[in-house]
Amino acid sequence: MGKHIKFFFEQSWLLLVASVFFGICLAGLNAWWEPKIIANEIQKFNDLAGGLITEAEKFEPAEVLTIDVGKGKTVDTEVKKALSGTDVVGWAFITEGAGFQDKIKLVVAVDKQFNKLRGFGVLSSNETPGFGDKIKTEDFYRNQFIGAPAEKFTLSKVGDDKKIDSEIVAITGATVTSESVVDILNNFISQVKAQMKEKGLI
Repeated sequence: MGKHIKFFFEQSWLLLVASVFFGICLAGLNAWWEPKIIANEIQKFNDLAGGLITEAEKFEPAEVLTIDVGKGKTVDTEVKKALSGTDVVGWAFITEGAGFQDKIKLVVAVDKQFNKLRGFGVLSSNETPGFGDKIKTEDFYRNQFIGAPAEKFTLSKVGDDKKIDSEIVAITGATVTSESVVDILNNFISQVKAQMKEKGLI
């Protein structure tokens, strides 16, 4: 038994040392990059939210809410108030959920009363190029949400995409991704709105 252990260490010491060394290197790189990643995401959030609530001069944290995303899982999302001077002109927060290929993260903006959407921007998505990733580029799809009621949406394959209401016309060839966006918005909007009312924010 002792010979087997000795043989194992003689043959694998280099692998063990290398594993420890590279593990330390990866941990160091992660610690070095993490603040930059967070800073970049904050900047992208501000850019996207600012493009949706154009009268906002800045965004300040208002409340961190816990959202049920199904299957016993929850995520925290920070709701930020959009300010013009000292006046609140709207709210913005990050939503997330499963897409066709990977997780989709959206920045969603609503008006001051949380009655209407100001729209959404794609914070991150790895959907199929030329199909699912059209949620980033197809104005007709995103424009359907601007001014729409902050209530439950339904998805349709046909309809009038110029009509602003709760019925959203899907992107041709990207029905699954279109439905994912609707599902993500429905889940977060209902919970965020209810919790903000409970806390007296709206």
